[in-house]
Amino acid sequence: MGVKSKAALAILVLLLFLGTLWLHGGLDYHWDACLKGYNQLNELSNSSASEASQSLEALEECPGQTFQISLLLTHLLASPAFTSDVLLQPYLSSWDELVKFMEALGPMVGLISKEIETKTSIIRELSHLAETSPEAEVNPDVDSEKTVTPEVGVKNLDHLQHSGAYHSVRSMIWVELKRGVVDFNHQTDSGCRTLLRLHRALLWLKLFLHKLAEIPAAGRLRSPSELCREAYKSTLANHHSWFVRRAAEMAFIAMPERGFFFRLVCVQNQEELNVVLSRVVRAIGVVYDRTQKALEDNGMLDLP
Repeated sequence: MGVKSKAALAILVLLLFLGTLWLHGGLDYHWDACLKGYNQLNELSNSSASEASQSLEALEECPGQTFQISLLLTHLLASPAFTSDVLLQPYLSSWDELVKFMEALGPMVGLISKEIETKTSIIRELSHLAETSPEAEVNPDVDSEKTVTPEVGVKNLDHLQHSGAYHSVRSMIWVELKRGVVDFNHQTDSGCRTLLRLHRALLWLKLFLHKLAEIPAAGRLRSPSELCREAYKSTLANHHSWFVRRAAEMAFIAMPERGFFFRLVCVQNQEELNVVLSRVVRAIGVVYDRTQKALEDNGMLDLP
């Protein structure tokens, strides 16, 4: 085997390694601490229901492609529940579209999406198991306005749904703490720990899309590769070792140019991209902030 063939093989192995380790076992565990199936269920904190409806009407389906920005926005808008909760079914469906988004960016970035799919599958499987396990049912004695006692370990569990243990972020937290499957000192395959890894990745994508949507007052539009790398450095890189940070940046180098994103979102220019992505970023922000608060309330932002 020639020198060039050996180098190509080494790069391929490295990329495969990155894909399997990106979220495997947690973003900080193995490396010492890397977008119209739902109706509008709840009013967003910064947008009225009518505004949300208008946003959806303005985003048409993009023909001939798997990723649909309109579906992503639909799922995101369906996720917030009541005043501080997030419904898990539309939340996971949002991730399904975001996975398609990443896969559209090419095989190097697409490798990362495989581990995200693994994480969403874990929560879905836990939800399925909970439906057949009476021990996992949400306590029917917890009413919609009651705060669970400190001994239970979940604070501010407002408007908790009674329709299933994994119906929402807060119901999942309550049930998993009740069952003792969340370990604050050792790694476990709990839904809460898995959600934390998805939560961190969502912040990276939120910041990347925000940067991609920006229209600079002066100067050139920076490349998506540069913007994604910058978003990574201020988010997921904080949970990765030096080796993984270097490997992640290699994946970003192969990211498509800006014109590709115009076609992916079905817009003609940066101004239109700004309008569309700004809606998506706002919707992601609502979901992210609610999830962040639920995890923070229960001391779960640093689960091993």
